[in-house]
Amino acid sequence: MPDKILKKIGVLTSGGDSPGMNAAIRAVVRACAYYKTQCIGIHRGFEGLIHNETCELGPRSVRHIINKGGTFLKTARSEKFKTAEGRKIAAGAVVDNQIDGLIIIGGDGSFRGAKDFYEEFGIPFIGVPGTIDNDIFGTDFTIGYDTALNTAMEAIDRIRDSATSHNRVFFIEVMGRDAGFIALGSGIASGAQEILIPERKDSLDDLFDSLKRSEQAGKNSSIIVVSEGEELGNVYELANATKEKFPEYDIRVSVLGYIQRGGHPSCMDRILASRLGVAAVEAILDHKTNIMVGLKSNRIVQTPIEEAVKKHNEIDIELLKISKILVI
Repeated sequence: MPDKILKKIGVLTSGGDSPGMNAAIRAVVRACAYYKTQCIGIHRGFEGLIHNETCELGPRSVRHIINKGGTFLKTARSEKFKTAEGRKIAAGAVVDNQIDGLIIIGGDGSFRGAKDFYEEFGIPFIGVPGTIDNDIFGTDFTIGYDTALNTAMEAIDRIRDSATSHNRVFFIEVMGRDAGFIALGSGIASGAQEILIPERKDSLDDLFDSLKRSEQAGKNSSIIVVSEGEELGNVYELANATKEKFPEYDIRVSVLGYIQRGGHPSCMDRILASRLGVAAVEAILDHKTNIMVGLKSNRIVQTPIEEAVKKHNEIDIELLKISKILVI
């Protein structure tokens, strides 16, 4: 029996927003139009699917959004979709809208939900990695990571101006609950004295030794970049411990927070999102399912969703080495 022709594809964004999601939606919608396939937008992720919040999208529906941050389809984390009852309601909405397959733009939590959805109701899907943390296995970069990295770097550059003007030590927290990619990248790019990330076992003694070396080398200010998932402690605890050890230091704390999620996506994120959006449509029209499209060595690759959610990108050991060499 020949494969069923996919006439209608749904697209949604799920989980935390990331810059470049709009560019990915735009690519999906226009690729569908190119391949003569109808595209249905689903508002508020899986939560919106449960409530049947859908709309038809065409090439003109997504004009002027490639440069905008966030996601015009909105996003949400759906507790109801985590239940069998919620997924059954969502499956009913897929049938009612005659949707033949879904393209899910989000992170590993969204992919786990889509995987359960497929296994229970046989609804084909393709995952597109959209998260600023860059921790999803199967792609060198996730949509939003480059923009968040540049946002963090620019903020740290501004803070450094104040640090050097007042001879201060700044502890700066960046996003990365389970992964230190943003901390490591922005720390190297902004010349941080120390970079504390959850993937590496840090100690207060190592931090204090680094600050002593900095002082002996004639540096009159220091920047310490801390990933929010750092196991040694949160940024305030680290600052207080340092103040106890070095009471003469003028110490300040800055938490960058959600400014890292917003803003216009970078050129790299717009191109990445465009490539992955088109690749997702081509994959699902080729009757692929339960996979994530990604970019490895500048080539589009497909990774089984089981691997994408079970494994994580690993921190580059060479970058860790470089971060130590450059603070001499």
